[in-house]
Amino acid sequence: MKRIELSKGQVIQRKGDLNSKVYHVESGLLRSYSIDEKGKDHIFMFAPEGWIMADNVSPDQPCDLFIDALEDSIVIQKTKDLDLTHEIQKLIKRIQVLQKRVIMLLSAPAIERYEHFIQTYPDIVQRVPQKMIASYLGITPQALSTLRGEIARK
Repeated sequence: MKRIELSKGQVIQRKGDLNSKVYHVESGLLRSYSIDEKGKDHIFMFAPEGWIMADNVSPDQPCDLFIDALEDSIVIQKTKDLDLTHEIQKLIKRIQVLQKRVIMLLSAPAIERYEHFIQTYPDIVQRVPQKMIASYLGITPQALSTLRGEIARK
């Protein structure tokens, strides 16, 4: 285990890196994302305080995701070969969030995806730019603005 202080914008994992790590967020906020052939970011997940962030590839495979700090952050870096029984509750939460997100992206209207985002990440809605939330939801920033307006009118 290694305690790391990150500056806002610092990239701690790049697509293609080998021997990816698991990061437990003590303070701050991380995101994982991919970049398509047009250079557009596609946010996979956020990790606020108390969450873990990791690429789900095996340690001997190239990483699929970039991971960076959206705020000045402090993380505990762990190797992937640690005994997962210690981390099982955090892993279960991560898998549940991912499963729900995939199902929602396939079938739920954008407003339901946004409401789920607010329930899942209540403490980071004001901490990340709206364009990042839109990317996470799979909608345009303009569509997110429209959704927020609809919710405010209710």
